[in-house]
Amino acid sequence: MKIWVDADACPNVIKDILFKAAQRTGVEMMLVANQYIKVPPAKNISSLQVSAGFDVADDEIVKRCENNDLIITSDIPLAAEVIEKGCLALSPRGELLDKQNVRSRLNIRDFMDTMRASGVNTGGPPALSQSDRQNFANHLDRILTQNLKN
Repeated sequence: MKIWVDADACPNVIKDILFKAAQRTGVEMMLVANQYIKVPPAKNISSLQVSAGFDVADDEIVKRCENNDLIITSDIPLAAEVIEKGCLALSPRGELLDKQNVRSRLNIRDFMDTMRASGVNTGGPPALSQSDRQNFANHLDRILTQNLKN
């Protein structure tokens, strides 16, 4: 298992949780972004800066990820693509996405895009809460513990 992070929009507090988990478990982790991302000095943690452009980082993650890898992203279309490749997708809010729930999330996302395009102010997502962080950390720990047993 390798952890891939869609790092452009990943909150720093979530990156910190990921850094600690990767250092503790030794799981390889790659942060992908179209800007420089500073990572701790560890053999198993690295970053990849891709060129600027719409979905360039997402496309790189899809190209490189393999079955059973864990992808950290809040991007629902990216999550749907990696799930089709047999990967796990976990949002920074701690929502584990799978084949059953990602389709409904895509429908909601498309509906909200349509609303925004018609001029409706839908607002943005709420700020990341302490319970979101805890939910993320709990899911991450469960996934990594299960991976280390296999």
